[in-house]
Amino acid sequence: MSDLFGSIDAELNSPFTIPLADRLRPKSFDEISGQEHLTSPSGPLRLIGKNQVMSAIIFWGPPGVGKTTLARILPTQLNQTIFHEISAVSSCTSDLKNIFKLAKESRLTGKNFLLFVDEIHYFNKMQQDMFLPIIENGTLSLIGATSQNPSFQLNAALLSRSLVFEVRKLTDIALEEIIKRAEKVSQKSLPLDKKCRNALIKKSGGDARILINLLEQAFLLDNVTSVDALERKLALTIPKYDKAGDNHFAIISAIHKSIRGSDPDAALYWLARALNAGEDPQYLFRRLLRISLEDIGLSTPEAQRVVIDCWSTYDKLGPPEGNIAIVTAVIFLSLSPKSNSVYLAEKDSQKFAKKYHSDLPPKHIINPATNLMSKFGYGNGYQYDHDTKSGFSGQNYFPDAVKRQLFYHPVDRGLEREFKKRLSYFSKLRSHLEKKPRD
Repeated sequence: MSDLFGSIDAELNSPFTIPLADRLRPKSFDEISGQEHLTSPSGPLRLIGKNQVMSAIIFWGPPGVGKTTLARILPTQLNQTIFHEISAVSSCTSDLKNIFKLAKESRLTGKNFLLFVDEIHYFNKMQQDMFLPIIENGTLSLIGATSQNPSFQLNAALLSRSLVFEVRKLTDIALEEIIKRAEKVSQKSLPLDKKCRNALIKKSGGDARILINLLEQAFLLDNVTSVDALERKLALTIPKYDKAGDNHFAIISAIHKSIRGSDPDAALYWLARALNAGEDPQYLFRRLLRISLEDIGLSTPEAQRVVIDCWSTYDKLGPPEGNIAIVTAVIFLSLSPKSNSVYLAEKDSQKFAKKYHSDLPPKHIINPATNLMSKFGYGNGYQYDHDTKSGFSGQNYFPDAVKRQLFYHPVDRGLEREFKKRLSYFSKLRSHLEKKPRD
């Protein structure tokens, strides 16, 4: 009987019954594919192990690039360290309190306590703030992992106490290394020709998890020499797009910058990516309206109206027919003359106003609402512009103690070309009137 159970145990413990992801998980920095900027002999993670000093680290990167693996290997480089791992998705405030208690007890025994929090951005502000005194007094060291931009998702106070390391999307070379390791631990070659092998890498989109899942399927296939056959036999991957995450912001940014760069084809490509992944059209239109103001402005004032009209059309038609309205707006904005002069004027005027925030308007442009105000000279000397020959008085509207400023600088494109001429005309006329004696 013992032989029987022994054979069962041997079968259960066989490497072929262990998921491929577990068999491939690196045990040291040397086994990690990619992330050389972190794990090289002179990289920051090696230096942490060498110096035996660590307070708080945030690993930031897309899914499937090795954040968790790095977090689990790092403690092996630190002496006298107790490692504890939780996920912010399933942990609560009471869990943190219990962990902090364990950390304090470990410190009394002379051992360091290292806590790894996966998806740390799921902790709210209060929970993130709980780490601050614990980190500062050395009760524990923290490793956080997040797929979201820490600048948006983590408290500024926690960020200021942390080293943020970017864990990058895996290159094709790194993914090929993973395939070779998979072949080694599986003791068989991947039944794919070179084209199919490359297609598998491209299909993973730089995500090691996706690649390994595909490899588990691919090892079960017979020899495949056609990419089309490979596509049919393997499960399709979901487009990598999180409407609330970094991929969302990256693709929206790509749409925006393509329009700003007057490249309608690139803008349409990224738009299609966003729509195919389920992006909210209402959000897209809000962004397009912003673009019409920020990057086009007064060079093509009708751009705002075109976006609003297309928005209204989409709301009436709905998808998929309404998508043509989004495309229309994107093409129009892409090919419109560009100007950020209004955007810059708003920024510069705000900055100047904050600096000179207490100066009153000159007395001559303040209406004397009372007899007392008239007595003190309010309204004296004001010139009604419509009464002048040119319709332009050239009088000062800035505070008396403030030098005249130029915030709006129109570009020599679109309607702003005409505005530039008008500003030049008014500037020359003002200079002339300032030299001319006033009545």
